[in-house]
Amino acid sequence: MSAIDEGIVREYFEQNGFLVRQARKYQVQARRKTGEEEIDLVVYNPSWVRGSRRPDFFLFSSELAFVQKAVVAVKGWHTDVFTPATLKGSPEIFRFLEEKVLKDASGFFPPETEAEGGGTLTKILVLPSLPTAEPFRSQSVELLKGHGVDAIISFRSMLLDILDKIEINQNYSKSDTLQVMRILKNYDLLKDTQLDMFPDRAARRPKA
Repeated sequence: MSAIDEGIVREYFEQNGFLVRQARKYQVQARRKTGEEEIDLVVYNPSWVRGSRRPDFFLFSSELAFVQKAVVAVKGWHTDVFTPATLKGSPEIFRFLEEKVLKDASGFFPPETEAEGGGTLTKILVLPSLPTAEPFRSQSVELLKGHGVDAIISFRSMLLDILDKIEINQNYSKSDTLQVMRILKNYDLLKDTQLDMFPDRAARRPKA
């Protein structure tokens, strides 16, 4: 996982009011990761309301209010679609769900969260995309749920959410990720998310 992938996820959660902690600062290559090393990010929502329902499996920004605390695995395989074959052939995708990993993850959160009305540790997988055609999409969802994934977020939905909140007249000097997106948005090199919802309108837009 590259630093930019993790940076996008961090910015997404921070812009939605979460406290974010990076579990480690180094890359593991020559050996299998330990339990703690399988966790990319841990996130905590200080605005979570006791007794809230569980978030939906497809975790858009409108659902984040229902997440109290979560472990996040980031799979920035941007040229891949997480088909059933990909999921079955890539067991490393699910290593962050192992019992030892989740036990280690609990140490990242304040002890008092265990007594806050049953706030559950949510296991979130960030991925590029799922198949769009059936039955492959449903099969992928069932495989993910069967392994214990509670929710997924696509890079596309995160980027659209971040882009919507970026103001071109703000200098995001403390975030390389936001600053690059702001510059691209300023020069019309990123598609306006509102136009993206209306492709016919975008097609009629006069060229500069």
